[in-house]
Amino acid sequence: MKSKTPSDSRTVTTDLVLPSETNHLSHLFGGALLAKMDRAAYITARRHSRRIAVTASVNHVAFNTAIPLGSVVTIEASVSRAFKTSMEIFIDVFIEDRISGERTKANEAIYTFVAVDDTMTPVEVPEIIPETELEKSRYEAALRRKQLSLVLAGKMKPQEATELKAIFEIE
Repeated sequence: MKSKTPSDSRTVTTDLVLPSETNHLSHLFGGALLAKMDRAAYITARRHSRRIAVTASVNHVAFNTAIPLGSVVTIEASVSRAFKTSMEIFIDVFIEDRISGERTKANEAIYTFVAVDDTMTPVEVPEIIPETELEKSRYEAALRRKQLSLVLAGKMKPQEATELKAIFEIE
């Protein structure tokens, strides 16, 4: 299976916040943003694995900035690390200033997707080769997050988390 880079499957979506997606404060509903992020992450996982991909978990979401009605929202999703059958997808959410056009990072999230075949059986995914410093940083952090989740789930002992090999034996 040929390795890929994060840019091979990177997904960028841009959308406008409409009244039907806002709460009583005229800000984008958190759930609406989660759905937009999930769609972008799915496209990224599908591009990377060339398989059906299912959301396994939403590992982290930070709603740092309210997104007002009428905002132009850009969601950028890329694979931060691929494991045996799963892919960690890092998502950045930007809003665009209406007058200057300047983009500001508003939110971020980390999702995990699993590639499956037609019978919903997990299948292996290509390795990811990070290129930029940001991609390398996210790649390394993804391993630590995976190890922590395995420790918390009781699937790995804390002392094993220091052994990189252990992460690939348990999936």
